[in-house]
Amino acid sequence: MGKSDNEQICNSSNEQIAPANRTDNTTEGVAVDRTKENAAFDHLLEIMDTLRVKCPWDRVQTIESLRPQTIEETYELSDSILKGDLHDMSKELGDLLLHIVFYAKIGKEKGAFDISDVINQLCNKLIYRHPHVYSSTKVKNAAEVVQNWEQLKTKEKDGNKTVLSGVPEGLPSIIKAYRMQDKARAVGFDWKKKEDVWDKVAEEIGELKDALGEYVNAQAKSKANEQQANNYSKIQAENELGDVLFSVINAARLYDLNPDSALEKTCKKFRSRFGYLEEHTIKQGRSLKDMTLEEMDKYWDEAKSLEKE
Repeated sequence: MGKSDNEQICNSSNEQIAPANRTDNTTEGVAVDRTKENAAFDHLLEIMDTLRVKCPWDRVQTIESLRPQTIEETYELSDSILKGDLHDMSKELGDLLLHIVFYAKIGKEKGAFDISDVINQLCNKLIYRHPHVYSSTKVKNAAEVVQNWEQLKTKEKDGNKTVLSGVPEGLPSIIKAYRMQDKARAVGFDWKKKEDVWDKVAEEIGELKDALGEYVNAQAKSKANEQQANNYSKIQAENELGDVLFSVINAARLYDLNPDSALEKTCKKFRSRFGYLEEHTIKQGRSLKDMTLEEMDKYWDEAKSLEKE
């Protein structure tokens, strides 16, 4: 039996999509004019070519030197998303697009890949992972789309060989935990009832309390010859804390809440409230270190009340 169209697309990701597999310039039967978008992208590529030759800074950049800036730009985009600032988001997306074009330019110089390879590989991947759109596969809902997506990724040439291999080790821990749990869910490893997760959270909190109790006792008894036992108690407490955080992140996922976004919003609230406290302390010519907790709480509560107005 011959390979399906999607399998052929998947296994030739560096090649251009065959005309028969290309989508036409229509959306639900309505012709789409992409003249403006194509012209803008061509202009960007022309600017990149010029900068790489004529600008001393752009000329010496490497894939390695761009990496930290790409990470910074990604976080700036994340900030604009959290603020809901669409104008700023447009600017930050442009900065990220510049980095994509820059990497592709360097890749072309090395004879490894160019921007057309990047785009064609992406197009091939999208078509392959959407057989319910481009082939005859039937799905009932978005959940089945995600399940198919994860299964197809393990079959791709140079794709993920295991379910969790697609989660980068370098991700921040909260996002990494969320993505690992979400990928496990996609293959059926999940709670049958989301409410049951709270028993696990409670269990992990209990184990953390026990471990912290042992750690505190070890600290109280700590002497030079008992330092090893003290370190072991600390490691155990840290492990249990990790289990608590992992279970809370899992609960957030089950209730369709993003723990990273939630924590980021809390950090912003804390920064705003503490800034209010600090500002009013400076106006009084005082130092925070000289204030009582009750005095600081007064300004903290004022800051909270202003948020509700």
